[in-house]
Amino acid sequence: MREEVDGPDLSTSSVHQIPHFLQDVVFHGKFELLKAQTPTENTHGQCGLYFQDGQRHVDYVLAYAVKKSSGGRSIRHTTHLFTENVVARSLRRSHHPQKSADKNASPSPTPALSHAELHCPGETFNAQEDQKAFRREEFEGKLSDMGLELEIDEDTKIPGVGFVKIHAPWNVLCREAEFMKLKMPTKRVYEVKKSSGVIEKISLLVSKVVEPLHPHVEGRQPKNIKHLSHTFSREKQHLFDLSDKDSFFDSKTRSSIVYEILKRTKCKAKYSMGITSLLGSGVYTAAYPLHDGDIDEESAEPNDRKLLYEEWANYGVFYKYQPIGLVRKYFGEKIGLYFAWLGLYTQMLIPASLVGVIVFLYGCATVDDNIPSMEICHPRNNITMCPMCDKVCSYWRLSSACGTARASHLFDNPATVFFSIFMALWAAMFMEHWKRRQMRLNYEWDLTGFEDDEEALKDHPRAEYEFQVMQKSLSRHHKTPYKMEKLTCQDRLPAYMTNIVTMLLMMGVTFAIVFGVILYRISTKAALHMSSNPMTRNHVQLTVKTTAAIINLVVILILDEVYGAVARWLTVLEVPKTDKNFEERLIFKTFILKFVNAFTPIIYIAFFRGRLVGRPGSYLYVFESYRMEECTHGGCLMELCIQLSITMLGKQLIQNNLFEIGVPKLKKFIRYIQSKQGTFQEEERQKKLQRYETDHFLEPFSGLTPEYMEMIIQFGFVTLFVASFPLAPLFALLNNIIEIRLDAKKFVTELRRPVTARAKDIGIWYNILRGVAKVAVIINAFVISFTSDFIPRMVYQYMYSPDGTMHGFVNHTLSYFNVSHFQDGKEPMDPVQLGFAVEICRYKDYREPPWSTTPYEISKEFWAVLAIRLAFVIVFQNVVMLMNDLVDWLIPDIPKDISLQIHKEKILLVDLFMREEQVKSIHVESRASAANKRSTINNTTARPRSDSQAHGYQDEP
Repeated sequence: MREEVDGPDLSTSSVHQIPHFLQDVVFHGKFELLKAQTPTENTHGQCGLYFQDGQRHVDYVLAYAVKKSSGGRSIRHTTHLFTENVVARSLRRSHHPQKSADKNASPSPTPALSHAELHCPGETFNAQEDQKAFRREEFEGKLSDMGLELEIDEDTKIPGVGFVKIHAPWNVLCREAEFMKLKMPTKRVYEVKKSSGVIEKISLLVSKVVEPLHPHVEGRQPKNIKHLSHTFSREKQHLFDLSDKDSFFDSKTRSSIVYEILKRTKCKAKYSMGITSLLGSGVYTAAYPLHDGDIDEESAEPNDRKLLYEEWANYGVFYKYQPIGLVRKYFGEKIGLYFAWLGLYTQMLIPASLVGVIVFLYGCATVDDNIPSMEICHPRNNITMCPMCDKVCSYWRLSSACGTARASHLFDNPATVFFSIFMALWAAMFMEHWKRRQMRLNYEWDLTGFEDDEEALKDHPRAEYEFQVMQKSLSRHHKTPYKMEKLTCQDRLPAYMTNIVTMLLMMGVTFAIVFGVILYRISTKAALHMSSNPMTRNHVQLTVKTTAAIINLVVILILDEVYGAVARWLTVLEVPKTDKNFEERLIFKTFILKFVNAFTPIIYIAFFRGRLVGRPGSYLYVFESYRMEECTHGGCLMELCIQLSITMLGKQLIQNNLFEIGVPKLKKFIRYIQSKQGTFQEEERQKKLQRYETDHFLEPFSGLTPEYMEMIIQFGFVTLFVASFPLAPLFALLNNIIEIRLDAKKFVTELRRPVTARAKDIGIWYNILRGVAKVAVIINAFVISFTSDFIPRMVYQYMYSPDGTMHGFVNHTLSYFNVSHFQDGKEPMDPVQLGFAVEICRYKDYREPPWSTTPYEISKEFWAVLAIRLAFVIVFQNVVMLMNDLVDWLIPDIPKDISLQIHKEKILLVDLFMREEQVKSIHVESRASAANKRSTINNTTARPRSDSQAHGYQDEP
C-alpha cells in the first residue's frame, strides 16, 4: 500500500517518522488532496487547466510561500496541536462519510494529509511561518468540508511558491448556484420578434451597412433566438438543459462560485474571516481564477481568451464594435458594463467632435473679419499700455498683443455659446442613451430583477468589518463573544473625524501648490523682463504660461497617485460593512480629491485670475512684494485653453496610456526577477510553466475604479470648460479609440483573470456623471459671461456703439491712468523704452479717467456689463436645464421592444411552470396507476395459494 503513494515526500524515511496511529489514516483513507506531479510529468493536465487526472477542471488557485528543507524538498510543516486536529477531523469523517454542506450532495472526498500534517522532527521553522502553515491547513480542511476538491503542487518552476488547485464538483456548483440565486438558461427557447414595417426595413438596412464593423465572433445560436432563464434550483433541475453538465456552468460562473465559498469560509485560527484576511496576513500570497488558455497563434485549441485577443484586444480592429457579449461571458457583467459604457461614450463623442471642429474652423475662417483683433493689430494703433509688473516692466504697445488677440478669437467667438448649449444637450442625450443601452443589456444578460433577488447577497459583511466587530466584542466581554455586535456611529467617530480633517488637508495641499505656481509665474515674469535677450523679453507671456501649465501637469500626476492611496487608507479606516459600501466610499473620496486636484488650476485661471488685481497706482500685493498677475488684453481665455490642452493631453498620454502600458510590464518584469526566472529565455519559460504558474506572474486585478476615474475626469474636461476649448471632444475621441484597445489588451494579457461580479448598472458612477453634467452647465455659463469677452462685446454693440458695429470696442474697454500717480518705487526703471516720455497709459478696466471728479472709480459701464453677465448666467442655466429635462422626459428609459419582451418572458415562464407541473402530475398519476396494477396482480397471484390452504393442503414446515 505504501508503494502506491505518489510523490517524493512520502518516502520510506519520512514514513517511519509518522506515528503508527497516523499511518493508517495516511495510507488507507480515500484522499483527494494529492501531491501534484511536476509539469514535465503531467500528460493529462492540459497545461495546468486540469487536475492530474485530466478530468477535473481547475476553478481557482491559491498561491503561498514554500519553505525548503535542508535536502531541498518543500515541507508543509505544522505544530503538534494541528496534528491532533487533523486526526480528530479524519476520525470524524470516517464515522460520518456522508457529511457535507448539502444534505442531498454526494459525499465529498476526504483530503489527504499533506506534509504540514506530518510532524517531521529535526526541521525547525519560526513561529510566524508555523502559524501560517497551521492556518493554511485548517482553511483547506474547511474547504474540503464544504465539498471542494483540492490538489497541491509545490514542485513548481517558480522557486518558493506553492499552489493549491481547487475544483468544485457538480453537487457543490448546484448548491451554491441556488444559494447565489444565479439565473441559468432553461430548455425553453423563444423567438425575439422585431418591430415590423418601415422600422424593421430601416434596421435591416443599417445592419447591412455596419456589418463590416462587427467583430467576427460567432454565436452558438441566432440573435433572434433567446433562452428563457430562471433562477437555478436543485428541485427544478428538470427545467434546465443538463445534457452537458461540464459546460452548463461556464468557467466564470465556476470561479465566482468558488470565490463565494472562499470568502465566507472561516477558521478559528486568529479569528480568520475568509480568504481576504488570509491574503492580508500573508497566509496566502495570491488567489485567482485561471485564464482559459494561451493567446499565441500556434495554439491549436481555440478559447475565448484567444478570440478576445484577436477580435478585441488588437489595435488593428480599432474601427470595429466591441464583442460586448463575449467580454461579459469571459469577464462578467460588471466589466462588460464598463466596456459597454466606454464604447457608447466613445461613439457619442463622434458628433461632439464634429461640431467642435466646425466651431474651431468657424473661428479660423472669421479671424480676419474680427473687428476687435483688427483694431489691436492695426499698424497705426499707438495705444500705450501700462506696465505688466513693477519696476522691471516698462510701457508697451497694444499692437504687440496682436497674436494673442487673433488666437483668442479661435476659441472666443459667437459659435462658442452655441457649442456650450449643444454640449449640455449632448450630455443629457448621452445619459438617456446609456440608460436605454443598459436596460437592453440587462435583458440580454438576464439581469432583470437582479436587485430584488440578489441585493441581500451584497450585504454580506466584509472580513475586516467582522474582525473589528470581533475585537469590540472581545474587549467588552473579555472572553470569546457569545453574541456578535455591530459597529456604531460612536465607534466610527474617530475615523469620520480623521476623514474630514485629512480630506480638508489634502485640498489645502492642492490650493497651496496652485498658489505656489502663481508665485512662480509672477517671479518668472519679472525675471524674464530683466533679460538682456530681446527674444526672451518678446515671448515672456508664452514662456510663463507654458511652463506653468507643465508644472501644474506634473504636480497633478504626482498628487493623483498620492490622493488615490490616501483615499483608500481613509476608506479602510472607516471599516465599511459591505463590499458595496467600501467601493462607493472609496470612489467618492477618490473622485473628490482627484477632481479638486485636476480642476483647481483651471478654475483659478477661469474665474479668479485678473479679477483680484487692483489698478495702476493701487495694485493688490501678496506678501507685500508679489503683485497679483493680470490677464493680457486678449483675456484669460487663451491661457485657460493652454492649461486645459496641456493638462488633458498630458494626463491622457502619460497617465492613462504610458502608465497603463509601462507599469504592468515593469511589475511583471520585477516578479520575474524576484522569482529567479530572469535567466531563462521568454519562450522557453512560457513552454515550461503551467497555466496557473504563468498567471501568477500577471498583475493582480485591482478593480475598475482607476478605469472609471480617468474617464470621469476626461468627461469633466469635455463638458466643464468646453466653451474655452472646443477641440476637447476630438482629443477625447482619439484617446478613447486607443484607450478601449489598451484596456482590452491589459485585461486579456497583462492582468490575472478577475473574479466575475454581477451588476445591472455602473453604480455610483452614473450619479457622478449626472452631477458633472449639471455642474458643467453652470460653469460654462460663467465662462461665457465672465471669462470671455462675449458679454462686453454684446453690451457695447447694442448699448454704446454709435453705429451698431464693433468699431471702437477696444478703446471702450480701456481706462486711462496718469503715470505721475504711481506709488513710490513702483514706476518703471526705463520709462522711455518706447522712445518717448509717457504721461498717460491705458489698462483694461471700466474706471473713471484721472480728470474726472471721481478719478479711478468704477464706472457705470462696469455695472451695466456685470448686470448683463449675471442675467445671462441665470437665463443660460435655466434654459439649458429645462431643455435637459425635456430630453429626459421625451426619451423613455426602457426601450419599448425590451419592455414587451420582458413581459413576454414572464408569460412564457408561467406557461413553462404550468406545463412542467402538468407533466409531473401525469408522471405521478402513471406511477400511482402502475403501483395499483402491480398490487392487483400480486393479490391475484396470491389467491390460489389461499384456496389450497382453505382445503387443508398445508405446506410442511
